[in-house]
Amino acid sequence: MAASASTASQQKAALNSSRDQNENTNLADEIKNMLEMSEPPSSADFCIFRAPNHLRRLNEQAFTPEVISIGPFHHGNKNLESMEKFKVQYFKRFMQRTKLKVDNLVSNVKDWEGRVRSCYAETIEHSSNDLAKIILVDASFIIEFFLRFSLRDESHDYHRLLNSWLWTIIWSDLILLENQLPFFVIDKLFNLAIVSLPNLHTNSFVLLTFDCFRVANGQKMSPNDIPDHLNIKHFADLRRTFWLPPLQRIPQRSRLSIDNPYSASKLQEAGVEFKVGSSKCLFDLKFKNGVLELPCLKLEDTTESLYRNLMALEQCCYLNEAYVTDYIVFLDHLINTPKDVDLLVQKGIIVNGIGDSNAVTCLINNLNCRIVYHKTNIHYYQLCEDLKAFYEDPRHSWKASLRRDYFGTPLKTASTTAAVILLVLTLIQSVCSILSLLLKG
Repeated sequence: MAASASTASQQKAALNSSRDQNENTNLADEIKNMLEMSEPPSSADFCIFRAPNHLRRLNEQAFTPEVISIGPFHHGNKNLESMEKFKVQYFKRFMQRTKLKVDNLVSNVKDWEGRVRSCYAETIEHSSNDLAKIILVDASFIIEFFLRFSLRDESHDYHRLLNSWLWTIIWSDLILLENQLPFFVIDKLFNLAIVSLPNLHTNSFVLLTFDCFRVANGQKMSPNDIPDHLNIKHFADLRRTFWLPPLQRIPQRSRLSIDNPYSASKLQEAGVEFKVGSSKCLFDLKFKNGVLELPCLKLEDTTESLYRNLMALEQCCYLNEAYVTDYIVFLDHLINTPKDVDLLVQKGIIVNGIGDSNAVTCLINNLNCRIVYHKTNIHYYQLCEDLKAFYEDPRHSWKASLRRDYFGTPLKTASTTAAVILLVLTLIQSVCSILSLLLKG
């Protein structure tokens, strides 16, 4: 009996050892798989991101489409379902216009699938078929939408669409960071379509896009003005590119930080003059001979969403080339109170279309919240250093005080002039009296 019990115990121990060994092997395999899955795709070229959570929490609405989803991130959002039928109608019209075959389109989209997936900075959970459908419907909608806008086609509900509140919101939704298709896939689909559109006024989707976004293209850029290394990634990326200085004037960057402790009103008290600049580049700031020039900044209801999305794009993709962020950081230093806003509005530098001056102050000050800032626009750094040096030179404050207190208005100028004349006359009279006394003596 003792021998039998010993054998059973040995068998049980062996069984437990084998089980432990299998569990260890399984765990090792799981860890190996986890490590393999952690490797980024070798051909990844991430350019479409979800807004970082710490920025999204500041204003959820700024990153969320209001009426239409484009791409996989917001596809299936119940709040956007009403536009899905509308997109399908545009897809149908696109197919009728181009005479393309669905089978051929599906085959091409499937060929592009891997490259499309690699553009998104997170795994796309949609199946291959679902993603192909999203690409086809959304890309076709965009092309058809652009064609109707460019051709001023008033058929097929175009007139109703583009003359309603929906028009503005669709354009705003098209530049949201999370609401994008890679530009290349729309371009490729357009190239398939133009074979069937010989009378089309353009054979380039890039040119068509520039035409449709011409209102946002304040510098009148052409596709040739965009450097090769800044190839268009998507519409949000293009919107940012429209604001960049010409290539030959893009400033260098350094790890020096922008620091200007003096707001616009304080700078004015120290003698800085503010002038609206003539440059079409919003970021073209100049300070020379005591005059600070800033191009006109128009603030509208969509401004906050636009800036938050472009700054989020820079946080994800252009951390060392964050020119939109540079500009907002500078404005944040310049604007601390509604008094600063009132000054810039008075000078024509800000056109306030969002409410009172307090609303503008809150907008500018909040945009810069939780932004990671690596490298600084060296031009802005030097500009801030020049402003600080100007402010801290007491001679400028004395001159400004003299102008403000004695020559600030025509009445003050007249009073000061009269006082000076009276003082001079009194001095002359005193001198004459003294001379007369001396002569008599």
